[in-house]
Amino acid sequence: MDGGGRSSVRGARPAGLRVGWLVGGVVALVVTLVAGIAFGPVTLPPAGVAAELLNLVPGVRIHSGLNEREIAIITELRLPRVVLGLLVGAMLALAGAAYQGVFRNPLADPHLLGVAAGAGLGVTAVIAFRNAAGDATANLPVSVPLAAFVGAIVAVALTWLLGGAGGRARSPATLILAGVAVSAFLAAAQTYLMQQNVESLREVYSWLLGRLATAGWHDVLLLLPYAAVTGAIVLSQRRELDVLTVGDEEATSLGLHPQRSRYLLIVAASLGTAAAVSVSGLIGFVGIIVPHTLRLLAGPSYRSILPLSVLFGGAFLALTDLFARTVASPAEIPIGVVTAFFGAPFFAIVLRKSRVS
Repeated sequence: MDGGGRSSVRGARPAGLRVGWLVGGVVALVVTLVAGIAFGPVTLPPAGVAAELLNLVPGVRIHSGLNEREIAIITELRLPRVVLGLLVGAMLALAGAAYQGVFRNPLADPHLLGVAAGAGLGVTAVIAFRNAAGDATANLPVSVPLAAFVGAIVAVALTWLLGGAGGRARSPATLILAGVAVSAFLAAAQTYLMQQNVESLREVYSWLLGRLATAGWHDVLLLLPYAAVTGAIVLSQRRELDVLTVGDEEATSLGLHPQRSRYLLIVAASLGTAAAVSVSGLIGFVGIIVPHTLRLLAGPSYRSILPLSVLFGGAFLALTDLFARTVASPAEIPIGVVTAFFGAPFFAIVLRKSRVS
């Protein structure tokens, strides 16, 4: 199966080039981590930040030259925020790449398939009912990701069913149109829910625009197990995704069970998207910008695209967050607004290329 999939991926790059991109991704991740911590309302020396990060490694002790206040800024404020941005960006980019492979659709994205809207409705329902019950903290660590996951799975199932209504084959265009319809319906339900729970409007609205400003270590610890499970499942299916690109009939002849692989990848990608949405709000277009750029640069093979999406997706969102909190300082632009500014023109270009091809 591996050999067949390898030979079937047109334009696959040499292994040496893939290793080079992986090294480049790790470097980008480290540079973004240091820059994201160093720059902000209080600028810290990047060399000192790098030294403090190395001090977190057991057995390493380096004099950074930073005082206690600066170290507290790193460990209590900026490091959890940047780490959360890295995790959310990695999950959204990985999910986008997985959806594009599963649906064989270059326009597939957690937002365009209605997955993010479903997760958003689930989170809004939890916030509204929690506030209505008068308990602002009840079962949040468990209930928010769970509600987001249920909403995401329901949304992607509706999009899949609606996109193939009438027994027709699911073309990229019909699938995206189905996703838009599902997103609109779920957004309407979310708006209705917000209107019925006015006391939750401010909290929900802030969350809708995407937020990393209030990130803490509890958010990182909440997302980490979901990220580990999603990453392990999706990355383990990278060869299967390559085989799926040649079509179900040939994939079956190569020993793959196409539907089983699709269901597994859809559940894993939806779980990652839901967990990311539950802690960061709605941050769009990461799942389409990062995989597409990598596909152009590193080739079409998912053996390259998936691990690179983790590295560059994390770096992309952490860098976007740095831009959002510094470009209009001391004010802060919601990160979802920034990704939309970049993502909407990018989507238009991809859509035009898809129509031409």
